[in-house]
Amino acid sequence: MKKVSLLLSLMVLLVFSCKEEIEGEIKMVSPEEMQTLLQLDTVQLVDVRTDAEFKEGYIAEAQNIDFMSPTFESDIMILDKEKPVLLYCEKGGRSAKCAKKMIDLGFKKIYDMQGGFSKWQHEGLPYKK
Repeated sequence: MKKVSLLLSLMVLLVFSCKEEIEGEIKMVSPEEMQTLLQLDTVQLVDVRTDAEFKEGYIAEAQNIDFMSPTFESDIMILDKEKPVLLYCEKGGRSAKCAKKMIDLGFKKIYDMQGGFSKWQHEGLPYKK
């Protein structure tokens, strides 16, 4: 009987532990998946490239929060931690680092676009200048 109780206790603990890990989640998405996610009203689209890169072209509705800026951490805190965040940079490196930093800051759901803005352009998807 003690073994059964111990086993059930461990299973309950495992279920709750897994739930906590899922809350702070980063999911890699393709440009096509990103385009679909942009149709949702609750998403926040963030371009983490520099201002100069952003001015050369960006995905409509994106807000530019430069990951390399010394004020990045305070700038990113204007976003709602409870709503999904869609991230992209030029090729994917900075957005991956940004996603990890945002998890540490308490953001719940982050989508990181594979290949970044260059892949978005390569796929012929629409963007603004």
